[in-house]
Amino acid sequence: MIKDNQKVFNRLHLLVDAVVVAVSYLLAWYIKFATPFANTEPGAGALSMDVYFSALYFLVPGYVFLYYFFNMYAPKRATRRKYEIAGIIKSNTIGLTLFMVVLYLINQPHFSRVMMFIFYVINIVLTTLCRSTIRNILQFFRKKGYNLKYILLIGYSRAAEEYITRINANPQWGYVIRGILDDRIPSGTIYKGVKVVGRIENIHYILPENKLDEIAITLALKDYDHLEYIVDLCEKSGVHTKFIPDYNSLVPSHPYTEDLMGLPVINIRYVALTNTLNWVIKRTVDIAGSFLGILVSSPVMLAAAVAVKLTSKGPVIFKQERVGLHNRNFKMYKFRTMEMQKPTAEQKGWTVKDDPRVTKVGRFLRRTSLDELPQLFNILMGEMSLVGPRPERPQFVEKFKEEIPRYMIKHQVRPGLTGWAQINGYRGDTSIRKRIEYDIFYIENWSLSFDFKIMFLTFFKGFINKNAY
Repeated sequence: MIKDNQKVFNRLHLLVDAVVVAVSYLLAWYIKFATPFANTEPGAGALSMDVYFSALYFLVPGYVFLYYFFNMYAPKRATRRKYEIAGIIKSNTIGLTLFMVVLYLINQPHFSRVMMFIFYVINIVLTTLCRSTIRNILQFFRKKGYNLKYILLIGYSRAAEEYITRINANPQWGYVIRGILDDRIPSGTIYKGVKVVGRIENIHYILPENKLDEIAITLALKDYDHLEYIVDLCEKSGVHTKFIPDYNSLVPSHPYTEDLMGLPVINIRYVALTNTLNWVIKRTVDIAGSFLGILVSSPVMLAAAVAVKLTSKGPVIFKQERVGLHNRNFKMYKFRTMEMQKPTAEQKGWTVKDDPRVTKVGRFLRRTSLDELPQLFNILMGEMSLVGPRPERPQFVEKFKEEIPRYMIKHQVRPGLTGWAQINGYRGDTSIRKRIEYDIFYIENWSLSFDFKIMFLTFFKGFINKNAY
C-alpha cells in the first residue's frame, strides 16, 4: 500500500467535509419542510426551495474555511479524539452564529431559524461520525503495518525515552522508530526495543540507506550547544525535522511564547487567570456565587453557629492565618470544631483521624464540610474563590516550598473553597505532592466550564469525604 501523501489526503478530507455540510443542510431542509414532523414557523414557507438551496454557495466554503481556521486539516496521528470533536463543535457554533447575523443584516426574517438549528445538530453528528470512521480506518491499516512513518532520533535523553514510551504505547499512530544516534551512549544500547545505532555524524550514511519520513531531535540538555549544528545537518537532509525539548521537568505542561520585537520569549508556565478577561469573569462568578451561597445556606450556618456555641466554650468562628494569592496572608473563617487551645498547640500540626481535640459537633461539621461555609465571606471579600487550590498555613508553606517542587505555583491564583484536588480525594491528611499535581493541572487548564464541573462534582465528592476529619 502506497504511503499517504498528506496534501492529497487533506484535499480528499476537505472534499468529504464539503459533501457532509451539503448533505446535512439538505437533510435539515427535508426534515423541516418535507416530513410529517414539519412544524412551519410563520413566514418560513414564504421562501422557495431555490432560495434555501442557494445558501449552500456560501455555507459550504464558509464551513470548510472554519474547519481550516480551527486547524482541523493538520496531521492528527497523535491528536486526541476529544480535541477534534471540540473543533467541530466550535466551528459549527461560530458558523451558525455568523449565518444568523448575516440574516439579520440583510433583514431576512423568513429564513427558517429552526431549520438552521437542525442543520447545526445534524452537521456536528455527521461530521463527527465521518471523521471518526476515517480515523478508525487509518488506525486499522497502521496496526496492520501500512501507512507508517519511519523516524530517526538524534540524541539519547529523557525526552527520547518519553517519546519512545508513548510511541510504543500507541501503535495506532503509525510511527516506527528506526534507531537513535548519540555521541555519548555506546552503539548497541537498547531502550524498549529501540537501539542506539551510531554517532550523530553517521546521519550522512544512514539517510541514503534508510527510507526515513521524519527526524526527531531529542538531545539532552547538556548537549544543546550542538543544537544549531545538528539542526543544520538535519535540514540539509531534506527530511522533515522536529524538535522534542528535554526540559519537561522545567516546563511540564503548557508553555506559551510571546514576540519581543522579533525575539521569541518562552514563558515557563501558562496561567489562564492572568488574562484580564478571564480574571473578571471568574471574579464575577465568585461574587454572584458567594452572595447566593450565603443567602441559601444562612439557615444552615445559623443552626451550626448555635450548635457550636451550646456544646463548647469559645467563639463560634475560628480565624486562622492562611497564605493566599501572591503569597499574601489572610484570615480564613471556619466554624470552630475543636476545643479551645493555645495558639502554640494549634500550630503544631493538622487534624488526624480520631483527633481528641475535635468536638462531637465539630466532627459532624467536618465530615459534612459545613465548617467551611463561613469561607463564603472570604470569597465575597476577594480573599478566596469558589474554586481553586486550598490555602495552607504559613509555617507549612515555608516547609513545603523547600520539599516539594513547584509548590509555590498554587499561589498564582486565589485559593478556593473547593478544588480539583479536593474532589479527587486529596484533602486532609493525604499526599501533598499529589495535591499539588492536581492544583497545577487546574491552574494550567482553567476554564469557566472547568470551574462549573468542579462545583457540580463537589456536591457528590467534595462535601462528604473519608479524608475529612
